[in-house]
Amino acid sequence: MRKIAIYGKGGIGKSTTTQNTVAGLAEMGKKIMVVGCDPKADSTRLLLHGLAQKSVLDSLREEGEDVELDDILKEGFGGIMCTESGGPEPGVGCAGRGIITAINMLEQLGAYEADKKLDYAFYDVLGDVVCGGFAMPIRDGKAEEIYIVCSGEMMAMYAANNICKGIVKYANTGGVRLGGIICNSRKVDNEQEMIEELCRQLGTQMIHFMPRDNMVQKAEIHRKTVIDYDPTHPQADEYRTLARKIDENKMFVIPNPLDMNRLEKMLIDFGIAN
Repeated sequence: MRKIAIYGKGGIGKSTTTQNTVAGLAEMGKKIMVVGCDPKADSTRLLLHGLAQKSVLDSLREEGEDVELDDILKEGFGGIMCTESGGPEPGVGCAGRGIITAINMLEQLGAYEADKKLDYAFYDVLGDVVCGGFAMPIRDGKAEEIYIVCSGEMMAMYAANNICKGIVKYANTGGVRLGGIICNSRKVDNEQEMIEELCRQLGTQMIHFMPRDNMVQKAEIHRKTVIDYDPTHPQADEYRTLARKIDENKMFVIPNPLDMNRLEKMLIDFGIAN
């Protein structure tokens, strides 16, 4: 089983990218589990057609320790198994701890056991590496491969670079490696060239350039992935291509994060900071 975490700046499109990509993997016959690590519990809604997934933390609050795997794991599009960690009540507790609790619970209930025959476990992780809880998939070896969703926007690139620092910190103890950067286009000037240069300096690859297309939003309104909503659309093929590239990827590295001066110089060189 390959264990993959998708990171990136908040709002960059991690959940959309993850769900559309695993839909492509499911089409290839892969058996997949998606673990949503966002307190909003919305990382699997497209796969479940908008079904309000009861989160692990909600189940624990309501049922105590009497939680069974079927209570927190639901089957979605293409047989993809979906679960959400959830979060604490607003203003109370730490959302990062919810990730720790959820993953530990899934392990205790046998979600990763060999009889489940999983090819992939995907973790859709909120925002930046902001605390120990959100870094758990990196820190504790729960994920072995990291893909960062980025764009040509300054803060998205800053977050990607910061996430690389987290990977470096836990590369030896957790064994985690960077599999590449997914450019989720925002139609920034020189975007593809800029992300390719960022990848070159980090020592990784831009595994795919995902063009911006309104079909993604249209499918989301209908609570579906693009592959599910309109499988013949060119954007569906883009996600299939990304899925295939991840499935075939052999390039896993410990990145070389940039210091702020180098990152800002790159932005200036590409005209972003002008």
